[in-house]
Amino acid sequence: MFKGLASLLRRQFLQVCICRELSAVLFGSNFALAEEYTAKKEPLMLGTSTQGSSAHQSLARAAQAERTGVLRSFYDIAARLDRVGFGMLRLGLVIVLCWIGGLKATNYEAEGIVPFVANSPLMNFFYHHPAPEYREQNPAGGLNIASHEWNETNGTYVFSYGLGCVIVGLGILIALHPLFPQVAAVGSFLVMLMACTTLTFLTTTPEAWVSGPGNSVHGFPFLALPGLLVVKDSIMLGAAILTMADSAKTYLKRIGETL
Repeated sequence: MFKGLASLLRRQFLQVCICRELSAVLFGSNFALAEEYTAKKEPLMLGTSTQGSSAHQSLARAAQAERTGVLRSFYDIAARLDRVGFGMLRLGLVIVLCWIGGLKATNYEAEGIVPFVANSPLMNFFYHHPAPEYREQNPAGGLNIASHEWNETNGTYVFSYGLGCVIVGLGILIALHPLFPQVAAVGSFLVMLMACTTLTFLTTTPEAWVSGPGNSVHGFPFLALPGLLVVKDSIMLGAAILTMADSAKTYLKRIGETL
């Protein structure tokens, strides 16, 4: 009986040992295979990720270079347009001066500048009537005979005709730049003086600013229509300075080549 029991225990012990060895072999092999697969996969994944990141960076650099190239081309073209800009600036001055100067020969334009001239201490001596009386002038383009006669006795039309001739003459002087740049420089200088004189009207003309009952705003910085017409001369002042400098440089360059 004891022999049979001992034999049964030995068989069970041997079975347990065999199962343990088989498990160690099988699972150990799987673990080794898993570790080997992981070791091979990690560099592959790392390489793929690195390649994707490099490609993305290359595309980003190419897009940035393209944008930079477009901007650089724009600035290169813009930098070469300075001569075109000076030409258009000079042409604009000539057109505006001749146009506005020519309109000074019309009655409505002559009557329209009365408030500016009558209130200006630099120019009111051209008129024969004191400043308060100009409010009785006829509206621009009006046909009030009495007001027309007042403007005639005031010297409104004579002064306007003379001023128009001067302004047209300044435009012609500036237009002579290709032939006589020294003359054009003088013309631009005179336009500078004219623009500075015109800008003083902002301080001497009451109608330049919004005023009167019924207005929610008044005074600086609220310009009325006459003030808007005057403030644009700040642009004309800058244009006259630039064209004067350009004409002077052209003249100096010419006399330098001939000496």
